[in-house]
Amino acid sequence: MRTLLNQAANAAVKNKGSVFEIRYHRLKGKIGHGKAIWAVAHSLCRVLWKILHAGVRYEERGQILNPQAARHRRNRLVRNLRRLGYQVTLTPSSPGALS
Repeated sequence: MRTLLNQAANAAVKNKGSVFEIRYHRLKGKIGHGKAIWAVAHSLCRVLWKILHAGVRYEERGQILNPQAARHRRNRLVRNLRRLGYQVTLTPSSPGALS
């Protein structure tokens, strides 16, 4: 079972944009590859248990963008560009873009 979970977790983290890839990369720097893979394997186990126990369908939702984190990153990038001597003017690319 351990080998199967390890293989499934390694395959899941290679799927670009999946929640498992995002979780792995978030944890890898803090706890290392092995423990991060096991954290992903644990997440997979929980998802599988929920599917089998409750009979729900799994729906991959991908990365959920936190609006506060997006604003913080935008402000940091603008500040860095201004420090480098650039003049920055922000214009939203779409009506639903963050302000």
